[in-house]
Amino acid sequence: MTPDQLLTAPAPALPALRGAVAGLPSYVPGRRSAGLDIAALASNESHYEPLPAAAAAVTEAAGTMNRYPDSAAVELRERLARHLGVTAGEIAVGPGSVGVLQQIITGLCDAGDEVIFAWRSFEAYPILVELAGARPVRIPLDDAEGHDLEAMAAAVTDRTKVILLCTPNNPTGVPISHERIEAFLRSVRSDILVVVDEAYVEYADAGSGPDSLTLYRRYPNVCILRTFSKAYGLAGLRVGYAVAAPAIAEGLRRTALPFSVSALAQKAAIASLDAGDEMESRVAAVKQERARMAAELEAQGWKLQPGQGNFLWIRADDTLRATLVDAFDRADILVRGYQDDGVRITVADPAANDRVLRLLAAHAG
Repeated sequence: MTPDQLLTAPAPALPALRGAVAGLPSYVPGRRSAGLDIAALASNESHYEPLPAAAAAVTEAAGTMNRYPDSAAVELRERLARHLGVTAGEIAVGPGSVGVLQQIITGLCDAGDEVIFAWRSFEAYPILVELAGARPVRIPLDDAEGHDLEAMAAAVTDRTKVILLCTPNNPTGVPISHERIEAFLRSVRSDILVVVDEAYVEYADAGSGPDSLTLYRRYPNVCILRTFSKAYGLAGLRVGYAVAAPAIAEGLRRTALPFSVSALAQKAAIASLDAGDEMESRVAAVKQERARMAAELEAQGWKLQPGQGNFLWIRADDTLRATLVDAFDRADILVRGYQDDGVRITVADPAANDRVLRLLAAHAG
């Protein structure tokens, strides 16, 4: 072929992505901070430095980073089992609770199966479902920004394989009561896995949400999903876990990417569990700030639901959302805006929280 022919020849066809992948929306993470004066309140991270015991465990484990981690995470699963009062065979771990959730969807859903969840809820839900070739079934939140369990039950079909219940819900912060979830469980088939996603459970007031372990013991189709990314402050290490019936937990371990949870993450998670009192003290301080901010915002005229996460939720139409996000940007405060729905603001240290309160006071009413 001559040089001229090479220039005019059609480009060769490239391998094609699956249709589900080509049309998949990208997960949009919270924006990152790029300076000392920027308040990073977009990702619901802990504003505290890592627990000293966790940092020490990582330092010690760093000397073995040339070796593969324990792919079965036996030591971590055994420590979690003691912490929760279950067996290690009932626990599966993964890279954050979102990684474990991917193992759940992969392990239970064939193409065309359905996964029901509230909307708006965690942004990764529809992405993981569609990636598996399954069908996401979004059920709008109720007027109180919480799960409409009656509508979710009514949406069940013979293709429903998984139902996701996020409590406290991200991004609205509204929990689901124990009684409502138990009534819901009585109304759905036992061959549907009901995942109780409790990424923010440590921040919830006692009694505001379910006693998920009790529900799990009564209903074998319940799966509890939790993470070390939030209250334990290990977001950068990526470790989460599920509690499920032994046969399901074994399936989740089979669907996990080998060595997906690093040795550093496993050691840090164990050390964090051992430092539970210190973690709970930090959580108490966040909850105190959350209550302070909510009270002041309500006094300013903002209408808030009683959120139970480490964040506040402001329902806003797109005009107000854009106005608020722009104002926060100009004030060097990173928050998370959701198109057509509102703005989520992570609760941080008192100084950063005061900056939020001053800005919102200027936009109240």
